[in-house]
This record gives sequence, structure tokens and C-alpha cells, in this order.
Amino acid sequence: MSAVIKPLPLRPAVEGGYSLDDFDIDEENKTVTCPEGVTVSINAHGRARFAKSCATCPSKKRCTKSKAGRTIVVHDNSAILAAARQLASTAEFQETYRQKRPMIERTIAWLVRGQNRRLRYIGIEKNRIWLAHRAAAVNLMRMLNLGLSHDGSTWLVTTAE
Repeated sequence: MSAVIKPLPLRPAVEGGYSLDDFDIDEENKTVTCPEGVTVSINAHGRARFAKSCATCPSKKRCTKSKAGRTIVVHDNSAILAAARQLASTAEFQETYRQKRPMIERTIAWLVRGQNRRLRYIGIEKNRIWLAHRAAAVNLMRMLNLGLSHDGSTWLVTTAE
């Protein structure tokens, strides 16, 4: 089983302009290439600055509003996030996501039903224990609704056939 998590969409710096996925990030060589073909190095802080190139670039209006030029921040998980966005654009992912999302949303709704939208205790440990009990109660209610029963000595799951 694999996780079915939809990655956050990228927001381009300029409406309808270039997003991070339009840039070619080469982590091995520590370079970033913009859509216009300009390549710059990634510095020690994980930033690729296109300042000098942006001043004369014909596509600057599609890339950035900054007077200093575009800066791309590359972090440790950039490649993983890019791969997740690529996977999320496939038809297979969309179909799986459509099937799983309603149940996940329903489960979250069950967890926060009633007065459970806010934490009621002070301290991480007390709230962790409360959430574990709340999740166990929601899971037990779900199993009872699916046919879990007790015959006096053991638990049984009756399946509708």
C-alpha cells in the first residue's frame, strides 16, 4: 500500500507565469536552469539567484515581480515534492484519490464531531492520550457499524453476503 496524499499546488510568482516545476533543478551538479536556458549555481544556503540574468531577460514579466530578479530555494525534499506533483497529475492517481478522499474526509469529520474541534487539555502528553482515546472510540463505532459483535467469549465480524 502506498500513501495517497495530494501535494500542495505550486503558485507561480506571477499569475500565469513560471512555477518552480518550469525550472530544471540539478541537485547533483548544484545548478538550476530557468525556462530561458540560463543556468546558475545553488549556493550553500540552497538558493539559486538569477538576479544578473533577469535584468535583461525578455520573459522577466512571466517569471517574477521582484526588482532583484528571481530566486529559487532548493531544499532537501525538492526532488520528492516535484515527483509527487508529477505523480498527482496522472490519471491513475486522480482515480485512486477520488476513491479514498471521501472516506478520509468522513473519518476526520467523525474525529471532530461535537466539542472535539479544540484541544481540552494543557500539555502535549495529555492531548496525545485524549486523541488516541478519541480515535479508538471512532474506530470501535465504525467496526460496530460494520458488523462487529461479541458472543460472550470472543469478538466476531459478521459480513453481509
